Amino acid sequence: MIIRSISGVRGITKSSLTPDVVKAYAHAFDDLLPEGLVYIGRDSRPSGENILELFSNELIDLGRDIVNCEVVPTPTVQFMVERSEAVGGLVVTASHNPEEWNGMKFIRKDGTFFLPDECEILFKKIDSNTFLKKSTKKGMYFPDQNSILKHIIHIIELSCINLKRIKNRKYKVAIDCVNGAGSKALPLLLEYLGCEVALIHCDGSGQFNRGTEPLPENLKDLRKQVLDNNADIGFAVDPDADRLAIVNNLGDPIGEEYTLVLAAEGYIKELNCPQTIVTNLSTTIALDKMAHNNNSKVERTAVGEINVVKRMIEVDSNIGGEGNGGIILKEAHLGRDSLVGVAMILNRLSQDDNKTISEIHSALPQFSIVKDKVDLKSVDEVQLIDNAKETFLESSIDLTDGVKFIWPDRWIHLRKSNTEPIMRIYAEAPTVKDAQILIQRLKS
Repeated sequence: MIIRSISGVRGITKSSLTPDVVKAYAHAFDDLLPEGLVYIGRDSRPSGENILELFSNELIDLGRDIVNCEVVPTPTVQFMVERSEAVGGLVVTASHNPEEWNGMKFIRKDGTFFLPDECEILFKKIDSNTFLKKSTKKGMYFPDQNSILKHIIHIIELSCINLKRIKNRKYKVAIDCVNGAGSKALPLLLEYLGCEVALIHCDGSGQFNRGTEPLPENLKDLRKQVLDNNADIGFAVDPDADRLAIVNNLGDPIGEEYTLVLAAEGYIKELNCPQTIVTNLSTTIALDKMAHNNNSKVERTAVGEINVVKRMIEVDSNIGGEGNGGIILKEAHLGRDSLVGVAMILNRLSQDDNKTISEIHSALPQFSIVKDKVDLKSVDEVQLIDNAKETFLESSIDLTDGVKFIWPDRWIHLRKSNTEPIMRIYAEAPTVKDAQILIQRLKS
């Protein structure tokens, strides 16, 4: 089974992403792009090498010139496409899915992912098996060895990053790259930021022993690394390095939700100017409270990176992201980027001379999110939502993406996953217990 969504396609490598399937997607992708260069890259999954080779060879046979970045963070490919004359890009990754999965993310010439309607056109081409061969002359293949370095240099030169101030702090930083695509990039960035670095799970082997998502339950090794090294902070990323989670100086994970809150707060303070922050419906209400305290505001969209990016463009927002640890900074490029996030969090830490990251986090509005799910095979989606509406009559309702029930200090959100055959249930409240009560009301 292949799962299609606005996030591209994902499937079990051996049974779903067969050579014929990969070649078909290469044809459809080629059909959708104008003539010109394409950047490609992948995360560290062992299956990615063969998939990327099949895809690139097909593009070359169709007359398309390609630049292969090999194993790099997804945001690095997005950055390279946006900052070059390329007409598009492709990343072979299944993001946070387990090792046996892989997938493809399709990038437009502006460095953003395909829009929903472009994904639909791509999928229709696959289903109808109608492709237009553009050329009988083979394209050219160019390896790229410097994309990560170019990406990092751009990050440390961002207007919201005070490089001198960060370097003067000489931070001790522990990092966990889950042996993924960030294994080379994140240590190199921290070196440029003048940090002393303690590494775990950074061999780039694609063996995701920690668990693919940078969730608190998967960060035991990082927590120990922070404490053993008396580190100022710990960072963890997912396999394609577009999401960032933080472990504080006490060895406690603060949760992916607060990555965006901390980065946005630091951005507002650094620029000393109110901002419009764009995020999705499932991101913490702490962002709204922090924004209000800083004369700023929050715009919300349907879940999905491209939905956030579209709204950022529409309202001319400089910063956005998602509560899964995804930071989007327009000046960097319009995509989630854990490397940008690391630089912004260290910059926030450097703004307060004597405060630790735990103290800075504690001063933010505090809320707790509980995440649950139900298998769509065992529940009627429409009936579930109808029952929920009857259960939460006292709330405000947002139908932008699934259904979200909202109160002044809590909410519960039901929506179909973009990447798995499940219904996600997220609830947030001032305490974990309060959020769990919302979910139990729904499930009962």
